[in-house]
Amino acid sequence: MSDTLKTLHTLSSAEDFFTLLDVPYDPVKLNVVRMHIMKRMGQYLASEDFEGLDDATVKARCKETLERAYEDFQKSDPLKERVFKVLKDAVKEKAPPAPPPVVPFSDLLK
Repeated sequence: MSDTLKTLHTLSSAEDFFTLLDVPYDPVKLNVVRMHIMKRMGQYLASEDFEGLDDATVKARCKETLERAYEDFQKSDPLKERVFKVLKDAVKEKAPPAPPPVVPFSDLLK
C-alpha cells in the first residue's frame, strides 16, 4: 500500500483529506456536505486500481477523486446525488399494500 493511502486511512476529518491532497474548498460548503463528499470519494476510490503505482501517481489520482467528489456537490445537492442508502430508499417505488382478504358474503351468513 502506498504511503498516501496509508496516511488517508489515518485521517479523521474531511479538512485533513483536502489539506493532504492540496484540494481547495469552501469551508461553509464542506460543513454542509462533508459526509456526502467523503462517501462519494470512497465510491470513486473503490473503482481505482493502485497496484504497482508509485506514490506520486497514487496521490494525484486520490486528489482527482476528491476534486471530482467535491465538484459533484458544487453542481448538485445531497438529495439529487443520493449517495446514502436512506436517501436512495426515499425515492424507491414502494409496492402497494396487499389488499385485505376478501370474505364472500355467503360465508358471513353461515
